[in-house]
Amino acid sequence: MQRYASVIGMPAANREEYERLHAAVWPEILAKIKEVNIQNYSIYRFGEVLFSYYEYTGTDYAADMAKMAADPKTQEWWSICEPLQRPIESRAEGEWWASIPEVFHVD
Repeated sequence: MQRYASVIGMPAANREEYERLHAAVWPEILAKIKEVNIQNYSIYRFGEVLFSYYEYTGTDYAADMAKMAADPKTQEWWSICEPLQRPIESRAEGEWWASIPEVFHVD
């Protein structure tokens, strides 16, 4: 299992809509998340920053993420959510959410 954490900005004006969407995530999106071996997925909000954490239990992360990205329903969900977000300027090239390195973990 591999842990992933990332952050993205979200203007305060978009908070209500973003949280409304995530209070009732479409069933197809939840099913796709499970299908691509993501579990224990959470998004937290701190002011105008969203923090995402999930665990990946598969064996081919790139293939699973490509499978999710190719899914039409996921693309539709992202097209609704992405305009509400504001990427962090210091993110790596090609990232939407900025990856965060793990510096400590204990079970």
